[in-house]
Amino acid sequence: ETVFVEVFGSNPIIKVLDFMITFQLFDYPLTEIAKNSGVSYSTLQTFWGKLEKNKIVIKTRRVGKSDLYKLNTKNPAVQQLVKLDWNLIKGLEQEVSN
Repeated sequence: ETVFVEVFGSNPIIKVLDFMITFQLFDYPLTEIAKNSGVSYSTLQTFWGKLEKNKIVIKTRRVGKSDLYKLNTKNPAVQQLVKLDWNLIKGLEQEVSN
């Protein structure tokens, strides 16, 4: 379990955001996002529209019948989430070294 999930809870949206932040350089189809974040595909579908609507994630391309998505790192709110994730990790590292 990552620090992000540990701090904010193990709910599906947090798990998906954690995965998307960790692998922000890559794009994935929804099936892979669900699988890699440990969330069922049907659960992912219940909130994915909100993430798209709020421009947290963006569609990058279409491969075959699948749309691929990645974290929208141009969104200021997403930038703050990424910073928060890094600060949590740095805080844990400092705690461990003390």
